[in-house]
Amino acid sequence: MKTDSQFSRGRRWSVWTAFCVCLFVSLNHAEGQDANETEPTVETNAPAETVAVQNIVDDDAIRDRLTEIFDSAQNAGWLTDVEVQLQSGIVTIRGKADTDEHRQWAENVARKTEDVVAVINELAIDSAVNLESTRDVVSKSLDSLWTDFLVRSPLLVAALVVVLITSLLSKLASWVIHRLLDKRGMRTSLKDLINQLTLIAIWIVGLLIATVVAFPGMTPSKALTVLGLGSVAIGFAFKDIFENFFAGILILWGYPFDRGDFITCGDVTGEVKQITIRNTLIRKLDGELAVVPNATLFKNNVDVLTSQPQRRVRIICGVAYDEDVDQSRDVIKQAVQSCESVQGKRTVEVFAKEFADSSINFEVAWWAGSKPLDIRRSRDEVVAAIKRELDGAGIEIPFPYRTLTFKNPEQLGFQSPEPSIQTGESDKFHSSQTDESDS
Repeated sequence: MKTDSQFSRGRRWSVWTAFCVCLFVSLNHAEGQDANETEPTVETNAPAETVAVQNIVDDDAIRDRLTEIFDSAQNAGWLTDVEVQLQSGIVTIRGKADTDEHRQWAENVARKTEDVVAVINELAIDSAVNLESTRDVVSKSLDSLWTDFLVRSPLLVAALVVVLITSLLSKLASWVIHRLLDKRGMRTSLKDLINQLTLIAIWIVGLLIATVVAFPGMTPSKALTVLGLGSVAIGFAFKDIFENFFAGILILWGYPFDRGDFITCGDVTGEVKQITIRNTLIRKLDGELAVVPNATLFKNNVDVLTSQPQRRVRIICGVAYDEDVDQSRDVIKQAVQSCESVQGKRTVEVFAKEFADSSINFEVAWWAGSKPLDIRRSRDEVVAAIKRELDGAGIEIPFPYRTLTFKNPEQLGFQSPEPSIQTGESDKFHSSQTDESDS
């Protein structure tokens, strides 16, 4: 089973991994945009720069020259069934090409031929699957990737070293911050906030330096520009993460609970084990670990059970109607005050609350420790003490009574010496409140 620190560390690394992936994609996109901006745009069917009037090359000579070139391309498998037609410097190419790249190559060759005015490219792409050509393309692509990796491998290794140095610096900074802040007596949550914000700043600077090392053409200003341009998309993609991030900052800055407090939020009750930037780890009373997003704690009602060292506990205790109310009150109060878990014995309160079905109920209130375990222990001790003192004083704690009235008790085997049964009066039979007595 993972510990709390391992769980939060895994969460933190998942967020950093997503951040690095977004940064890497944005940087590659920016480099692609820069490369596209530097390439000049050439119109596909642009006319020749100058059209000669005198000393024009004969159309037959141009056709023969292009035919020879395209025949060589056919031998290489680039073109198939190529036919070249020429009229007044306008070249028409018909046939098939194995790829769109070779189709464009044939058009460029014809366009660059002397005294060619325009090119009509009617080459079709051969739809037949050429496994050998496909294998060659894949092999060239893999070779290109491997070559690029070998060229960039020293830069990638240097960037990895920068990341490792950043990790070591973050751990050293965390240790120094804890040593400095522990001497100032600051709140634990505020220490955690300063520590986590410092670590985030160190990691941002380290990742920017690693990016500049891995991509020499990239500068910190360009990286920040890319992050700024992609902030809208990143904001939509990580809306919940940023919401929990800012909620975590506010909780760590000045919220009324800290690590070690017992809180209740919705159906979750337990001890706060750790507060991170994104979520809060709560150890529930049954031992389970609840990971609650900070936005949930910030937007919903939270009961802090241990905000004070003491908490009031209440129970209901009933005595029979035949007992003396004042005597019963004194006995119950003395029983509660005799308990060791009861704090502030002057504040023990015992009030007659109501006339119940079978008893007079007293509301008993006292102060105990604020932790849930303290409450349970104190309630156990108080209930046992009240029962013991009431039994010692001979005061009855009644069972629920039920009065049964029979219209014709003779049919059930009971004798009625007086005709009072028919006038509405009845004998009363006391029984415990069970299904058998009702039947």
